[in-house]
Amino acid sequence: MGTKSSLVMGKSEALFSIRIARWEADASLLRIVRTVVFIQEQQVPAELEWDEFDRTSAHVLACDAQGEPIGTARFLSSGHIGRMAVMKEWRKQGVGSAILQKALEEMISLGMHNAVLNAQVAAVDFYRKFGFQVYGNEFMDAGIPHVKMSLQL
Repeated sequence: MGTKSSLVMGKSEALFSIRIARWEADASLLRIVRTVVFIQEQQVPAELEWDEFDRTSAHVLACDAQGEPIGTARFLSSGHIGRMAVMKEWRKQGVGSAILQKALEEMISLGMHNAVLNAQVAAVDFYRKFGFQVYGNEFMDAGIPHVKMSLQL
């Protein structure tokens, strides 16, 4: 996996960068975003947030022009995308789209054919814009309603 960073112009004309990250090198930056968004904002218990898949996943990291982390996602070798989060002040500025696009591009470059994710119900329309389709029934995860979604790459 490459670590090449791409500069992206957000909707507010603010620059941010997107790159593939590794847990061993970037855990502190990845943890900042997930702690703020999931543990503090969404009240996900810390023991549910951190798992054994962090070390074996590929991560996408978005940082602002000063190098501060503003968003992240991860994907497993199985094609499962998860832990996608964007800091509140950076939402609706193209960060989430850039993160997901980078993850999908990397998955394709690795020869993956399917992407799956558990989307918070409130985010279904976001994922649909990328071609993801809902399958199965709504379920609760960490007290938040989710649905399963998939995409052929």
